[in-house]
This record gives sequence, C-alpha cells and structure tokens, in this order.
Amino acid sequence: MKAHYKRILRDAEKNVERSLEIQDLREGSPWHGAFSQPDGVYQAKYAIYRVSTMIAAYCNPETKFYHDGTVLRRIHLGLDYVQRVQHENGLFDYVTCNFFSAPDTAFCVVKIVPHLQYLTARQDLTPEEAAIRNRLSEIIHAGARGLLEGGFHTPNHRWAIASVLAIGGKLFGEADLTQAAFAYLNEGIDCNEDGEYAEKSAGNYNGVNNDAMLLLAEGLDDPSYDQHVIRNLRMMLTYWEPDDSVFTANSTRFDKDLTVYPSSYYIEYLTLGVRYHIPEFIAMANHIFDIIEAKRLEAPDFLMELMNHPELIDFESEERGTPEHYHAFYRDSGIARVRRGRYTYTVMSGKSNFLYVHNGEIKLAVKIGGSFCEHRAFKAERMEEDENGFHLHQTMQGWYYLPFEEKPATSDWWKMDNASRKKKLGPDMDIDVTVRETADGLEVDIRTSGVEGAPWRVELAFNGIKRISNEHMTMPINGDEVLVLRDSDFEVMNDVSSMKIGPAFGVHHFTEGKEDSEAKTPGAATVYLTDYTPFHHTITIRP
Repeated sequence: MKAHYKRILRDAEKNVERSLEIQDLREGSPWHGAFSQPDGVYQAKYAIYRVSTMIAAYCNPETKFYHDGTVLRRIHLGLDYVQRVQHENGLFDYVTCNFFSAPDTAFCVVKIVPHLQYLTARQDLTPEEAAIRNRLSEIIHAGARGLLEGGFHTPNHRWAIASVLAIGGKLFGEADLTQAAFAYLNEGIDCNEDGEYAEKSAGNYNGVNNDAMLLLAEGLDDPSYDQHVIRNLRMMLTYWEPDDSVFTANSTRFDKDLTVYPSSYYIEYLTLGVRYHIPEFIAMANHIFDIIEAKRLEAPDFLMELMNHPELIDFESEERGTPEHYHAFYRDSGIARVRRGRYTYTVMSGKSNFLYVHNGEIKLAVKIGGSFCEHRAFKAERMEEDENGFHLHQTMQGWYYLPFEEKPATSDWWKMDNASRKKKLGPDMDIDVTVRETADGLEVDIRTSGVEGAPWRVELAFNGIKRISNEHMTMPINGDEVLVLRDSDFEVMNDVSSMKIGPAFGVHHFTEGKEDSEAKTPGAATVYLTDYTPFHHTITIRP
C-alpha cells in the first residue's frame, strides 16, 4: 500500500519535528532528554514512543531525517533519559499510576522491539545505527528480565507481559524468558468464540490484545495465536458506525462511550489480510485510510512495522469499505449488532443503556430507569433472539432484612454479620423488552409487571441533534436539555439526519436523582417518557 506508506512516512516526519520542539534540553534537569506530555508530565513510555518514531525516520532513506546528525544526537539524549529512569531490575514506572510496573514495562519495551528487529536484520549498519541497536538491545533485555518478577492488574496486562517474554526469549536465546511466558498463557486466552476479549474494549484494548497475540505467534513460532486476532477482527467488522467511528458503549474500560476512529487497527487488518488472503480485511485497511483522509486524522505510527515488512508496502488492492448490511448476535458477549445501510442498532444485556441507534451523526441511547429496592435501572439478565426480534428480561427481587434470631455479638451495625440475616422476600418486579425490526425502523416493546404504582420512565438520550419537534412545538437543542413529552410522535434532527420516535407518554414528571435513581446519560439531550408500573408501551424509532 504505497499511498498509505507515504502518508505514514510524512506524518512520522511531522512527529519528529514536534519531538525536536518539546524535548527537554536543559542541562542538569532531571528530565533532560525526555519529552513533555500534553499535561506537562515526563515519563519513560512517552519518551520511548517519541524516540521510536525518531529512530524509524533516522533509519529510513526516504525521510528528510535520514542519517540527520541533529536527530541522531536527540535520539541518544532520549535514550539517556530512558535508561536513567529504568530501574536496576529492568522495570519502568508509569508515574501517574504504577511503579516498578511489569505491564507498563511491557508496553514500553514492545514499542521498540520492531526497531531492534530491523536493526538486527540489517547487514549494512553504519556505526551510528549499530550504536542505536546496542542501546535498544540493552533496554529491551533489561526490561524482559524485569518481567520475570511479574505482577499485573487487568486481563490485557497478562498478554502484554507474555508477548514480551516470548519475543525476548527468542531475541536473546534465554529459555527462562520463554518459560515465564507460558506461566501466563497457561490461564488460556480470554478471546471467546465471538472474538471478544474480556474487557470488551473495542476502542483500545482489543487492539492491544491483538498486537500481543501477533507478537506471541512470532516469539513462540506458533501461528495459532493469529486465530484470536482473526476472530476479533471479524467481529470488529460489525463494530463500525455510520460515521466511521467505533462502537464503544460495551467497553468495561476508559474508552466506553468515547468517539474513537479505527486507525490503530490498520496494521492488523493489513498484516492478516495479506498473510491469510482475507479480502474483507484488506478492504478494511483501505477503508481505514479513507477515514484518515476524510476526517483529517494523523496516520498511525507504523513506519517501522512497514520497514520490517516491505511486502506490505508493495501490496496493492482497490478493495475498500465495510459491510453495510449485517446482523450479528454475539451470545457469549451479550451483544447484538445490526446494520441497515445508513443506520445501526445495538442491543445489549447487562447494561442500563440497553439499546443504541446510530443514524448518520445522531446517536440515541435507550434506558429504562426508576428505583426498586437496590435497583436503579433495567439491566437485562437474559437476552434471546427469536422470530420476533431480541427479547430481554430482568426479574428485580424485592427483599427486606429480618431481625437476628439470636442476639448479635455487637450493637454496631457495621460490625454485624448482616449477610447472614434471614430475609423477607418479595415482591418481585419483572421487566420485559422486545426490540424488533419494522419496514422503516424499530419497535421497542416494554412491559413491566409485579409491582403497582412505581414511577418509572424510559430515557431517550440523544447526541448530535440540533432540534426537536412535535405537533405542539419546535425547540432548538444545545446538548444537555431535559424534556418530559406527554403525547404524540416527535422528531429529532440535525442538518443531515433525523429520527422520528413515538408515541410519547408522560404520566408523571420525573425528577432526576429522586430515590437515588440512575442519573441521565451525561452530555445528552434527554427525553423522558413516564408512567406508573405496571405498564405496557410500544415505541417506534424510525431513522
């Protein structure tokens, strides 16, 4: 993909220019050679990422920084800082969170592994390039040895650590590194049959896990790890929204509900598309660069990866685009993703925003909220699909504590063994929702039962709208308004997209926060449809 390569190369040059501007050149500064993050913090990971781009540009004869003396000097200043802050045991700190951190060391080291591989494979190194290679080898080797101490917090950390141990064992011929990798792999890879990793992080950690799997395949000479990536990338083909962003509302991590574009997936789609002859992956790689151009995004920093694999630069294909029609129910992950041309809808179990509809630039999230014992919103315990659509169900169990049968050892409530108390059970509240397609959109059938007189509501949270109107009024929207609509259909719109919803119903005027009910979706213009339980309403959504 020569056009992609040229854009990546050009943006790498811009990154080098920026690095030269922000590198700390103050003699005697504890951060001498480091680079200031946007928040003003200096740390090893950011320095390594900056230096890695400088090394790629310095070693690439097609960049304007090829064998540039200033860049060479700045690379060594950056590596001086990195080696100063690398602890004696090889570990790095992530100073805003983790110290002597194995996973953060893995994330640091993995960025420069391709650079060491490139410089090791070259037979015509200059003395200057050999000096860079030797310093990278020292940092990577020390970091890999440090990982033998272990320690992690989250699921993806395991694979970052294991992948660096595996590739370290191969690079340095040290069997104890390889064996340490298997201690993590013994737990089994948390990529289910749907292709979903445990953290469900489509906006970030899916890609991190995929990169680790590819490095494990390489480090262990075991291509079976590629299959986890292929499953995830196939699933991700159903995760692009009509505006070319990634659906992130199912994530359990920081990327939840963030607007993320799929630039970081480029090298994975291209690499596996070429390696395994998967046309839809190659089409997605092309589409990602179409998104980059259309959205004026920075190209992903994969210059060294392409330098290591020139066959990917030379490979050409005109295939492009994402599927415009699909219907995927990932049962194990509890999520359904459906696209019908210009709009998508998503149904999820276990989430209070159980339905998302994305039409052009308009996003709608649907929630059923209220208060019942400890429950503050409907979160489906069960999700099934049949000929009528997707059916979601939750039984909210009512209960009350009873007195202890024997006098407790303390009168301090917080020291009592309250979990052992007997309970008076009931009543139970049942909520059933069916989401089904119609000729021009969706019907959402909502039925509550078991409890009488509870003031509940349906929350419709809209992002990207400028106006809302019904037969009674037209109202401009700034983005955080709250309305209770009592009757008739209504329409939300911006300059290019619209949705029609209805009929509205408003029996009571819901007050946000009453009885600790779940707060509305932040930053959204919100329409409440309200009633007292039990109720049965069907809402039509027409994108």
